Amino acid sequence: MDLKTRKIEFVQEFLKIQSQELISQLENLLKNKDIADDNDFLNPMSIEEFSSRIDQSEDDFKNGRYKTTSQLLEKYK
Repeated sequence: MDLKTRKIEFVQEFLKIQSQELISQLENLLKNKDIADDNDFLNPMSIEEFSSRIDQSEDDFKNGRYKTTSQLLEKYK
């Protein structure tokens, strides 16, 4: 399927949405995408940065700084 067709199908589905919350989430997604593009957010990280993030995540988990799957699912219902 080409990009033009995908866009048309997306817009058709978007127009069917009745949830204010879902539309707000999609708006935020688009806004955040623009910010991410501006900040080169999607550039690959170095091995050192990757290792540092793993270490920080493990430390957060050991010290109870995390959310369970149930908490995340409840937040985004």
